[in-house]
Amino acid sequence: MKTSEIVYTGSLRTTATHLQSGTVIETDAPVDNNGLGERFSPTDLVATALGSCMLTIMGIKARDAQWNIEGTKVSIQKIMGTDPRRITGIDVTFDFPAGHGLDEKARTILERAAHTCPVAYSIHPDIKQNIVFNW
Repeated sequence: MKTSEIVYTGSLRTTATHLQSGTVIETDAPVDNNGLGERFSPTDLVATALGSCMLTIMGIKARDAQWNIEGTKVSIQKIMGTDPRRITGIDVTFDFPAGHGLDEKARTILERAAHTCPVAYSIHPDIKQNIVFNW
């Protein structure tokens, strides 16, 4: 079964539709690559997918253990390289809400779970993944 369909809409933009849900994501080329930077770029989505995937896998572990990680935020910084133009690094910073009540063992389990997300395993090993957990 197909996952999505993508249409080029002109002016370096695309519209991607998730076929199961109908959810739409628009992309735009970044300013440093001839675009307007008014939407996620495709490489932004790759970097963002890493943080979202890690947080989702942590959410599964937390749910199963009945730990509450609601309100946890993830900040992403994509590092671009040249020759060829590509992602060379992704900084992922987790900020957990105050009063989360997770002990050291729970924190370790959640951190290890984050590193097992499918996107982390799918990103080329030359792309440096810098992960920080702020408890």
